[in-house]
Amino acid sequence: MEARLKLYQAFQENDLALTNERALFDWAAKQTYIAMGNMMTAASMIGIDSCPIEGFHYAKANQILAQAGLINPEKEGIANMISFGYRLHDPKHPRSRKPRQEVISWSD
Repeated sequence: MEARLKLYQAFQENDLALTNERALFDWAAKQTYIAMGNMMTAASMIGIDSCPIEGFHYAKANQILAQAGLINPEKEGIANMISFGYRLHDPKHPRSRKPRQEVISWSD
């Protein structure tokens, strides 16, 4: 485990030039969007709506998670959230996407 952590640290410091805690947190926060996108796509495939959330009170959210024992505020912090749920009513307007045949063309 120690060797693996040293490899990660070298990658972050040398390849990505993440030389301070803020830069490291910002980079790590960006990485969460990869997982968020996959989670939202998977939820959509099974009929669950989702919404990414970035505009919230970070300190209060971190405090709540720390008090619940879910994070160590000395080492961890919340970057963003996602809400998941089922819609109560169908949208008022139909989907506005064009048919696939109108926007995709294949060439040989």
